[in-house]
Amino acid sequence: MFIDIHVHARTFDFPERNAPGGGRYATPEEIMAKLRPQGVRAVCTFARVNPEVGWFVQSVEEVLAMAERYPDFIIPFMNIDPRQCLNTPDADLGTLMRHYKARGCKGIGEVCCNLPWDDPRLENLLAHAQDNELSVTFHIAPKQFGHYGIVDALGLPGLEGALRKFPWLRFLAHSQPFWAEISGDLTEEARNTYPGGRVVQGGAALRLFRQYENLLGDLSAGSGLNAISRDPEFGYAFLDEFQDRLFFGTDFADARNETPIIDFLNEALRQGHISREVYEKIGWRNAEKLLGL
Repeated sequence: MFIDIHVHARTFDFPERNAPGGGRYATPEEIMAKLRPQGVRAVCTFARVNPEVGWFVQSVEEVLAMAERYPDFIIPFMNIDPRQCLNTPDADLGTLMRHYKARGCKGIGEVCCNLPWDDPRLENLLAHAQDNELSVTFHIAPKQFGHYGIVDALGLPGLEGALRKFPWLRFLAHSQPFWAEISGDLTEEARNTYPGGRVVQGGAALRLFRQYENLLGDLSAGSGLNAISRDPEFGYAFLDEFQDRLFFGTDFADARNETPIIDFLNEALRQGHISREVYEKIGWRNAEKLLGL
């Protein structure tokens, strides 16, 4: 019954686009073959539009083409670079958002532009997203240049400013520099990693969850799973406390990817560490509500 809040894919209509390291995005067919047997009934699929992310950019139209081919499995998200439309903070990005929303896109993501949260162009994108009632899934970078993701400092002061400035915008948090902030002992050197050990009180991410109801948690990838599994006692309590604002996801992108979060949640339910209500909310019910399914 899972709804995956975070997946990347490519269509077979385009030639193979391998990165220099050899990886490539999976096709919808490969994703279905891997995820459907594990109980995933639908996946939110993102376009790679920010040039910082890698060697190739991808259009929203490609995601829409996949959704048209597999409407019961692919849930399309739009993605918009804040530098689109003449690279100005006055760009009417709302026109683009309404166009893609009318074509079935359910949110915006994954936003990976390497700009600080208070860059006027990024704030323009967030303002239009708020006005058009669209959630924004974001990736954070530990610094500018040489990384992809929105630039923020240790303690996430930029994200907090955005949460405060756009109180009606639903922010779906993702990436190592966000989830590593679950623990209060995080260092600058470890921000872009997967820290282990017990979670120490005072983490910025936990404080922001408690203070800002417009902050939602995308549990995909190793970063989200690490935040709830590194200290299982903390993780189960975290899932329970924020059961209405957390979302199952895999960040599945390559056919070789594994999906350990499914085993983690299934085992947590089986052993009684989380209730069935918590399991269902995180697994699919929160996504149904957020996406209007």
